[in-house]
Amino acid sequence: MASQAAYVAEKAVGHGDNAVTQQDVSNYEQTGADQTMKALVWMGKNKVEMADVPRPQILEDGDVILKVTGSTVCGSDLHLLHGTVIELAKGDVLGHEFCGVVDRVGPGVRRVQPGRRYVASFQIACGDCFFCKQKLSSQCEKTNSNSAAKAMYGGRTAGMFGYSHFTALYLSDVLSTSYNCVKDTAVYPKDQVAIFGAGPIGQMCGVFALAEGASKLIFVDTEPRLSYVAAHLPAEHRDKLELVDYKKLSHGVTARETVVSRLKELCGGRGPDVALECAAGEYAKGWLHWLEMATGVETDTSEILNEMIEGVRNYGRCGVTGVYVGYTNHFNVGSLMQRGIRLIGNGQAPVHKYWDELLRMIQEGKLDPLPMVSHRVRLEDLDKVYYKFEAREEGMQKVYVETKFSAPAAPGCPALTTYS
Repeated sequence: MASQAAYVAEKAVGHGDNAVTQQDVSNYEQTGADQTMKALVWMGKNKVEMADVPRPQILEDGDVILKVTGSTVCGSDLHLLHGTVIELAKGDVLGHEFCGVVDRVGPGVRRVQPGRRYVASFQIACGDCFFCKQKLSSQCEKTNSNSAAKAMYGGRTAGMFGYSHFTALYLSDVLSTSYNCVKDTAVYPKDQVAIFGAGPIGQMCGVFALAEGASKLIFVDTEPRLSYVAAHLPAEHRDKLELVDYKKLSHGVTARETVVSRLKELCGGRGPDVALECAAGEYAKGWLHWLEMATGVETDTSEILNEMIEGVRNYGRCGVTGVYVGYTNHFNVGSLMQRGIRLIGNGQAPVHKYWDELLRMIQEGKLDPLPMVSHRVRLEDLDKVYYKFEAREEGMQKVYVETKFSAPAAPGCPALTTYS
């Protein structure tokens, strides 16, 4: 398939020489490890499995090995499941949001101590390059030497855990990503904010937008997620909430009601001040984009981007934090230019920039991530959970994955759900 073929092509072309860390460490079969552990592995498009894989080893002086006590499933994982993100290889271990207790460290590690608890950033950062010194860890220049990424994007992002060769627990990704989306796009007091995608990222963007003083939140999605965010938004802000079910509206060039016309109606005829993209570019609405994506004419649909650009007021701001892989067609650059719309790529969130601040907010009781957590599941069931998460079964919003090393559940955590 295309994802695996791209990985083979990258190996043939060869990586760049910029990385200071080992590349393509997605499993440890080459290290001769004689002990195994349970892990979720990618086996091909739309196929994941639980497997016994070799335990990780210390490969470099700066390595740290954690006994994972908690993990989760991210919307980004679905891009891997679907094969949208290229350069996956059969047997790659998945998962990029995790925390745990340190088991072992390399000889060059000074600040991390065995036996203590830590949360891992989803990106791998050197700490010393131009971007890392500014805490823009997602753009580290020394942990990803992929040649295709550089050619495609004009530059590389940081390496990432459990993703593809192309590229407190929730500090690891979801909180930092949603916080970065709101801060980077800029939400000001009294702004009206439309959020495309009511998953965990969108839900937390809503929380952070309210903290910035937003006067109205408009979630654009469908059920069951719209009902979930409505039920879990802080009670004192529910009068600011509007829900738009895109499946009940038309799209494209039409005289019928659309997401764009509904946004205008909800915001005094002008549209919201800000739109935040928290979905992704792989979900086509119309047949044309579906066909173009299926045939490789484009990698991402522009439909949500166009709805944001056309929907916000003149000189409005649009932030893109959902994953877009490559190229898109039928993009309304005319509306962008003529109406002065600011289109902002939020990038992969620079976790290191925000996680100290977010941790303090949690410790001081100013931020509670638990309202987004709908399920607690076992590691052994994670392959089944992926498919349920993809289908949004059981109102699944965000899951907490417990392991044999996990501590007892925290107050307010969902009861354990098992899948035999």
